[in-house]
Formats: sequence, C-alpha cells, structure tokens
Amino acid sequence: MGKITGFMEYERVEAEYRPVRERIGDYSDLTLPADSETIARQSARCMDCGVSFCHAGIIVNGGSIGCPLGNLIPEINDLVYNGNIEGAYERMSLTHPFPEFTARVCPALCEGSCTLGEHESPVTIKNIERYVADYMYESDKIRPRTPRIRTGRRVAVVGSGPSGLACADMLNQLGSSVTVFERSDAPGGLLMYGIPNMKLEKPVVMNRIRIMTEEGVNFITNSEVGFDIPIIKLTSDFDAVVLCCGATRERRLDVPGAGLDGVHTALEFLSEATKNLIGASQRASLNARDKNVVVIGGGDTGTDCVGTAVRQGAKSVVQLEILPPPPDERGENNPWPLWPRIKRTDYGQYEAIELFGEDPRRFSTTVQEIKGDGNVSSAITANVEWTLRDGRMSPILLPGTEREIPTDLVLSAMGFNGPERNLIDQLQLETSPTGSVKTDNRYECSLPTVFAAGDMRRGPSLVVWALSEGRNAAIACDRYLNGKRD
Repeated sequence: MGKITGFMEYERVEAEYRPVRERIGDYSDLTLPADSETIARQSARCMDCGVSFCHAGIIVNGGSIGCPLGNLIPEINDLVYNGNIEGAYERMSLTHPFPEFTARVCPALCEGSCTLGEHESPVTIKNIERYVADYMYESDKIRPRTPRIRTGRRVAVVGSGPSGLACADMLNQLGSSVTVFERSDAPGGLLMYGIPNMKLEKPVVMNRIRIMTEEGVNFITNSEVGFDIPIIKLTSDFDAVVLCCGATRERRLDVPGAGLDGVHTALEFLSEATKNLIGASQRASLNARDKNVVVIGGGDTGTDCVGTAVRQGAKSVVQLEILPPPPDERGENNPWPLWPRIKRTDYGQYEAIELFGEDPRRFSTTVQEIKGDGNVSSAITANVEWTLRDGRMSPILLPGTEREIPTDLVLSAMGFNGPERNLIDQLQLETSPTGSVKTDNRYECSLPTVFAAGDMRRGPSLVVWALSEGRNAAIACDRYLNGKRD
C-alpha cells in the first residue's frame, strides 16, 4: 500500500455533517464536502492486510460480509492516497456502475468487514468513494461511454430503480439496445422518490440518467407494463425482458383505525415530499407542518420519515420500534467480519433530539389502535417483551403498559412484503414461499426469455445488493442471447 504505517499514524475521521439547526431548514445535502488532505490520510489507513474481507460480497448465517459489488477497495484506496483520483474512479468503475449513489445511501457493508475494524475503527471507505465520485462529476470528467459493438438484440428492462438502472447500463455496454419502462413520471425508482433529497440529491440521479441516455439507453416514463403497455408486447417485440420492479408492496398497518384520514405509508409520504420539492406535485395535505407525527418503524425508512417531518415543521415526532434496542457493541453471535448489528443514531434522530430535546425512538413498542373521528387524533401503544416461543422469538404484550399518544399524522414505515403481483400473475411466473420471483442461478424465470433481478428476486434489501443483482442479471441475459447458458 502507499502508506504502510498509515493505520498506525492516523485516526478515523468521519464525514462532517452540516449543523443541525442549519440543515433542518432545507433539503440540501446533509454532509459537508471533504478536503483532499483528509481523504488522502483516510486512504492511508487501509492496511496491507493480505486477505481482505471488505470486497467479499457474501452472506454467512444471514449476515453480510463485504461489498456485494466486489469493489477492489484496497487498490482504490492506494490510488487515492497517491493522488490518482481518475485512476481510482476507473478502478471503481470495473465493478461499480454508480458510486455516486452508494456513497450517499449505502450503510457501508465494506466497512463492517474491514480488517482494521476488527480491533480499531475501520477505514472510511464510503467517504473515500464519495470523494472520488464527486471529484469526477465536479471536474466534468465522467463522459458517456459509447458501446464498442451493437449486437442488434433488443432488451426491455421493466423498472428503473437501482437494479433496473444497473441492468440497463451493463446490457447497453455489452451491445444490446435497451429500453427501460418506468411507471412513474421520472426514472430512478426509489432512488428518485423513496430516498429524501438530503440523503440523495435528485440532480445526482438525473445526471446519471442523462449520461445513460447519451450512451444509448432509452427511457420510457409514465408507462406501467401490464396496464398501459401489454406485457405480451414486450415478450413479442424484444429478444428478452428483465423484470426489475422492486419489492414495493408495503406492509400496511393492521389495527383498528388504520383506515382513518391521516394514516399513510412511508412511501406515500416520502414520495410526495420529493414531488413537492421538485415541483411535480402540489398535494399540500400530506405534510407534517404543525402536526404531531408518529412514525411506526425504526429502520432507515423510518429515519427518513423523521428527518422529512422535522424539515416540514412537525410539532413533535415519535418513532416506534417493536424490536428491543440493539447492543452498543457486537454480540458473541455477531463477530467480525459480519456487518455489526449495533445501535446507531442516525441523522433524523439527531435532528429530533436537537429540536425536541429527546430521542424520538421508543423501542419494544407496538401500536394497538389508532383513534379518531374521521381524522386520526391519537395512537394507543403498548410495550412488548420478546420471548422464545415454538423455536422463534415473538413479541408478547406487557399488560399495563398502554399509552395514548396524541397524533395528527401516522406514518407506517414497517418495510415491504415483496413485489406487486400484477406482472407475476400475467406472466404466470413461479414464486418463492416469500412471494419473490423464482429464478435459477442464471436469473432466468420460469418463462423463457424473462429474467428477474433486485428486490423482486431476492426480497427487500439494500441499494448495493440491487446494483449487484442488476449487473449479474444483465451478464446472464447477455450470455443467454449469445447462446451461452453454462
């Protein structure tokens, strides 16, 4: 490596966030730009560890080890330390189609498996990746790549989320003529309307769409396959179809009062907030201003709801999580190099703490009922205790812990149940017990010439896994079209 002793000389320096009181007044980027000297020193912390786990990209006992994309992280860090940012981006591009996305929204599985992190703080791989990607964009050094060949084959990609974009990008570079169908008014899927602008600025998404368009990818928006466009048209007009429709069936709140006005899913709320921000919608009713907000769900989406509600001027925000708080340090069943399942306080919680004086999270808490007369007015909650029953941990209600929380807006951020059924049923595709589309190890569905990738195939997951799935499905589809099925 460029600095053999760097990990002994330099401490980990996290990305610096804008002051809370400043950033909650807008939807601009949460973070401050890093300087080149800091990034060089952070790159120098990457060890000459021999066998590195940061790019393993494997699942062990349900836990992730390393980057699913297989990024060549030690090599990238070495190039950054030596000042070769363009070379680092080129090396990154061998495995990663869109580093500007993951550098903003990925939980950094790579850092959880960093060898240095076994005993000390891991390398700031995510921040280094962002510096490289932003440097290239700001220097106007990312140019459209013209495919070297055109095979004459046509492929339809349904869905323009991370897996669809990654699939389209790879297929296009392999020479196919690719058309991406998106039912929304803009490409990007959850990247566009599911992740708030302060985490992933929409110009970043649209800039990549622009580049892909210049490279030859055709995007058709406001067109839902199976409704606006018959699926038979795709299977007859294209040589192959790749389904990248995500797992967008949200888990709905199933308690008395869940149908009252003022109860919405997280995706409804976050999508509408972004549409209002960019001028694509004027639906003022779905807004947290001057409201007491209850967010149900403690994951990233729940945090995004908290951060968005704060920016909209919520009167109060409470975030409910049915699970108990994770430990502060790794447990015995979660050793390195697995991704550490520990308690983290994210940007939304920090903002609520600054604004309201306390952590909005209520762990081991569930909703029993939503009350109101037409419009929601309160939520009845109760504490739970997790107990082993029939071989699995289950929540048991604790009597006497009921509490009524005044609320004007309830946001359900409880995750997703899998893909929507329309296309699956029309194509009569085989599914897994969880409802995901069933494929073989070549991403082929039960119907010839139809492939599937991303959350639609593997279930709700991270953006980085969706990117990996999209690339792998594109390679498998290309081999199929070229008659290579081994």
